[in-house]
Amino acid sequence: MKKHISVLLGAIFSLSAYGQNSEFTTYSNGLIYSEQTMNKLAYIVDSLNLEFKVCDFNRVFYSKSQTIGHLVTLKSGDIEQARKDLENEIPFDSFLKKYPTATVQREVLILKWRYTNYKKQEVAEIEHFDLRGNYGFSIDLADAALYDKDYTGTWLYSYRAKTTYSDETLTAFYFPGPFTSVPIPQKYALMVGYADCLIDTNTTKFKEDLEEGWVELPNNWTRLPEKKQKKLLEEMRSTRVLGFCSMDNRPRQHAVNIALLSAETYSWEVFLKAHLDIMNDRFERVSDGSYAWGHRATYIKELEELHINVTDLILGISLRVENPATNHYYGSIGRLGRALAQTNKRAEVEEAILAAIADPELDHYNRLLFYFLFKNYNYHIADMVIKQENSERLKKAAETLPDYLYKELANQ
Repeated sequence: MKKHISVLLGAIFSLSAYGQNSEFTTYSNGLIYSEQTMNKLAYIVDSLNLEFKVCDFNRVFYSKSQTIGHLVTLKSGDIEQARKDLENEIPFDSFLKKYPTATVQREVLILKWRYTNYKKQEVAEIEHFDLRGNYGFSIDLADAALYDKDYTGTWLYSYRAKTTYSDETLTAFYFPGPFTSVPIPQKYALMVGYADCLIDTNTTKFKEDLEEGWVELPNNWTRLPEKKQKKLLEEMRSTRVLGFCSMDNRPRQHAVNIALLSAETYSWEVFLKAHLDIMNDRFERVSDGSYAWGHRATYIKELEELHINVTDLILGISLRVENPATNHYYGSIGRLGRALAQTNKRAEVEEAILAAIADPELDHYNRLLFYFLFKNYNYHIADMVIKQENSERLKKAAETLPDYLYKELANQ
């Protein structure tokens, strides 16, 4: 089952006991890229600023399809009959009256997702955004066509038989109203558009049909002819590096090596994706314990030194939309919050995020994502006075959220 919300929130309160540059080679400029590499990247960015004039910043982006529904769980009584009642679309109040032992979470945010699974089949999923940080209940839909179904006034349930370790359980969504997807305000659409333009969604970091392994970056890589550097980069982009455990740093080192070679060969579109993967810690591992998260820094300073609009970039990949560009880059809310805590533009970042939380024109889901982005950002602020002030500002912004969301957050 694909847990979209838990994945995107990531390590909301990951530890940060390690310094910015403790895991990779640090150069005299204090960055993980040498001054020579940064100069090449700056040259590319200067050229890109001209290209941005032809980017499509007028595109309309729509919010993720979402609705407010009820979540019902039944663990006792005649569960088989309850299943039949749900299939026959028993009215919501009638179900609760007939099955008084059922527990109900009224007014919860429910989202729809469409994605391609590991079998390369297009499937759909309906998922509860659990504000308590748990894995929200979700239901997979094998028929992707069900994504567009009108669920108003209907049930969607999941049945789990009794086992040695768990009780027989019936869990269901009830949808009082339809799923909706609305245009997001222009200022947020511009952030998404800026991120797409800067990242270049026409290119991917990796090639297709990857082979698992490792490609070594030779010590003399900067002195290799450009043709050999490009060949080495292509080999790395064709190689999948799987981490065997939490302390296996090879996936992150592989991304750094790709970033270095991309910068050296002026391949900005590959460089930025590799660096964002490092920032978001987007790598495959057999296992990943939280004790290792703090060691993996975010390296936001490297991007800020290039004089790009890092605030709009990060907020642009924090927003979730229904109609993203192909290969649009989605960031981890947990990792991005940690990165922003190290920005040199905190006042700008704080104002932008708090304004989004309080913006009634923005959809509920994105307002919640910005709430958690700020909460994670503030968690990583070292100054306790500033942290307390920010907590009060976040609380004030949260009070503007719809009642069903604010009440749940206030009870945490």
